[in-house]
Amino acid sequence: MSLPDLHTLTVATVQAGFARCDFTCAELTQACLDQIDRFNPHYNAIILHNPGALADAGEIDRRRAAGEELPPLAGVPVVIKDPMDMVGFPTTGGWAQLYSGAGGIDLMPASDSPVVARMRAAGAILLGKTNVPVLSASGTHANDSWAGPTLNAAAPDLAPGASSAGTATAVASFMCVLGLAEETGGSIQNPAAAQGLVGIKPTHALVPNTGVLPLSSQRDVVGPIARCVRDAALCLDVLAGFTMADPKTTASVGRIPAGGYAACLSSTALNGARLGLYGPGWRDAALSDETAALYARAQYEIAARGAALIDDPFAGTGFAAIARDRPPGTRFDARGLESLPFDLQNYLQRLGPDAALRSFEAFAAATAAADPFAPGGPLDYLPAMPAFQACRANPGQPPDMTDFTAAREAYRALFAEVMDRNELDALVFPQMRAAVPPLRGPEMIQATTVSEINIAGLPGVVVPAGAHAGGAPFCLIFVGRPWSEARLLALAHDYEQATGHWRAARLVGNGVG
Repeated sequence: MSLPDLHTLTVATVQAGFARCDFTCAELTQACLDQIDRFNPHYNAIILHNPGALADAGEIDRRRAAGEELPPLAGVPVVIKDPMDMVGFPTTGGWAQLYSGAGGIDLMPASDSPVVARMRAAGAILLGKTNVPVLSASGTHANDSWAGPTLNAAAPDLAPGASSAGTATAVASFMCVLGLAEETGGSIQNPAAAQGLVGIKPTHALVPNTGVLPLSSQRDVVGPIARCVRDAALCLDVLAGFTMADPKTTASVGRIPAGGYAACLSSTALNGARLGLYGPGWRDAALSDETAALYARAQYEIAARGAALIDDPFAGTGFAAIARDRPPGTRFDARGLESLPFDLQNYLQRLGPDAALRSFEAFAAATAAADPFAPGGPLDYLPAMPAFQACRANPGQPPDMTDFTAAREAYRALFAEVMDRNELDALVFPQMRAAVPPLRGPEMIQATTVSEINIAGLPGVVVPAGAHAGGAPFCLIFVGRPWSEARLLALAHDYEQATGHWRAARLVGNGVG
């Protein structure tokens, strides 16, 4: 047997290596643990390590040797974003107030979140939990986490993207093959794009988010970050679908393609496709000169595959006018987060009877010394939102979400009208309007689809498309109608395989600094 080369591994090559007896699951897991030992002290991606990972790998090897039929991700090393409940580990939300090792209180779940349970059932080897900013409140960095900052494995002097910063960095630095991420406002898109990776932001309600420390039950979605589209699709195959643990996922019934998402990938999906381009009709915010040049090259590459490109199909529709900046000047629309006290109350009650905190009132009392909603706190803009204060005063009652639902309805209606009128298969935008900003400082990632697709609940797939001259990755995002993940993944896969940009992105993370 030979030691696996982590820099070449995908789910397919892992499975092929097992089948050829090139290496065992235990050997692969040990190689990942060695990579973590070598690089994690620098990148700070994984903050809670799973001491049972090697034992879990040994069990997969035993089952394989016994000739058992194994589940789809058997033996594949995976990391889990910190806010996802995982038995035996505290859910800290990157906040010192919620981690005993930093002087706070541990939230220990009695059961796995459905997405973690599905990864276990699929045979994945869970290596540990990854870093996030305090309460996942930043889409740019994790600099304020109790565990310290996470670095960008593609460009360590630049922001890693957040809030799934640790997951992206672990994948980009070859500590694992796949990672689970979660998004309320860019937290899958941004880190995937900042580190030259593939990310799937699913349609809201396709993947359960019960058992995930919430920001908004109406916006939060769980999805994969991977190094190639096929791996991301295989992970989505495991994550997607109905569970009674999250009743809203009943909306996904009948929406998942027969055979799964990976089976729908195509090397000719772009041929004949009609794709809408970014412009002021979507959002009246210009691209930087270098980003515009990279986007122009990507358009040429896409057109060469046989796609028709439609310039700014949202022009004159009023789509851009739906947005409402909060906090002002951030180009982040927080509508939907006004339900946080109610959502947090429901989350805490699910933790189990022995949990340290079981209600929002107890949460507020235990963390009063660092109130996240107070001026200067990570969520200090929420008290100014309609309905938030009423929800905070009575978190046991469902809040008034009229403002949010009106925005979702407006976005979805215009989106459908534009897609129909132009006969579009999808949109293809640069995921960021400018290069990734520095790790330190006030500058934030300037995404193109945050928060429009978060409020609308639309899916998006991020895929590598090159790099800026300074080394910052450049990525596209394919956006489509609700439940169109299969089509978006096929388009992204065609682009990825034709251009080879993803292979160049996989070369990052080889060394420190």
